[in-house]
Amino acid sequence: MIEDFDVLKRIVRSEVIDPLDHQNLNDFLENPTAERIVMWIWRRLEPELRGLDELVLWETGTSCAVLRRSDFGPGE
Repeated sequence: MIEDFDVLKRIVRSEVIDPLDHQNLNDFLENPTAERIVMWIWRRLEPELRGLDELVLWETGTSCAVLRRSDFGPGE
C-alpha cells in the first residue's frame, strides 16, 4: 500500500479524472491508445505518489494496458 485510500482518491480525482472528464482524449494525446493513456496517467500521478509501482488501465473486460516502474530505465 502506498497511500491511504482517501488520499489516493483525492489525488486520482484531481490529477486524472477532473482533467479528462467530459473531454476528448485526442485533445490530450496524439493517438490515445490504452498504452499511451496509461503512460499519461503515470506521468500525472507519479510526482504525487512516489511509491507508485504499477498502473493497470482496462480497455475492455478482457484487454488492459499495464505499466510498471520496472518498465522505465534508470533515471526515467
